[in-house]
Amino acid sequence: DQLGLSTKVGRILEDCAPDDVTPEAFVDVPQKRIVFDFTYDGIMRSVEDSIARLRTDRIDMLFLHDIDAGSRGQAFEDNNLRQLFSEGGYRALSDLREADKVSAIGAGVNTWQICERLLGEADFDGFLLAGRYTLLEQDPLETFLPLCIKRDVGIILGGPYNSGILATGPIEGARYDYAPASDTILQRVRALSDVCAAHNTPLIAAALQFPLGHPAVKSVIPGASSPDEVRQNVEIFETPIPTELWSDLKFQGLIQQDAPTPQETNDAS
Repeated sequence: DQLGLSTKVGRILEDCAPDDVTPEAFVDVPQKRIVFDFTYDGIMRSVEDSIARLRTDRIDMLFLHDIDAGSRGQAFEDNNLRQLFSEGGYRALSDLREADKVSAIGAGVNTWQICERLLGEADFDGFLLAGRYTLLEQDPLETFLPLCIKRDVGIILGGPYNSGILATGPIEGARYDYAPASDTILQRVRALSDVCAAHNTPLIAAALQFPLGHPAVKSVIPGASSPDEVRQNVEIFETPIPTELWSDLKFQGLIQQDAPTPQETNDAS
């Protein structure tokens, strides 16, 4: 009862011929391909598959997986939303929540715009949002995060390091949004790093703690591949950060003026 268990739905694994295996998704997994299915039957099958793999009978949080366009184009997103709202996908989520098979429903996505669009259509409890509210990106402050506060929707913020560069700093080969960082991003991260260094604060600590300054952000998940990395994350999260660091970042225009910071949130509470 101290553990929150989440899983994702909408991506079905189907047996297939060797030539049809989804190449980028698996390592040493035999003959499976990904099929996106956000219909009623697709959601229910996906839940059943997850429950079987997890060996449990209940899920705390259930997220639609990559329902947004991403690199697949707007037609992909529109078709997914049609399945969700016209072919029973959302009804499946609601049925599961009402039957207390899951506690919360939402989406695990890479763009805040699809979250805002989903909230315009139906009742969701929260979103797992990857990398879109960080030291480098605060666009959701304008409309999306205020809407979350108004609707009592929680955000789990994944990818607080923007897939690498806010952890490594502006080193050669640093990655931003899963690709090599541009010169513009490298220059911005250098400026962020310089301010952090002036306050004897690791950039990675500021990056991990910043998103939790916003009251809509309930959790930040940097990811870990070993127990040592879990312990390192805790140490990074507990690193003291002076209030002046946040005010200097705002003064230099490196984060938005209206971005709530962890110190402000703690003082308000």
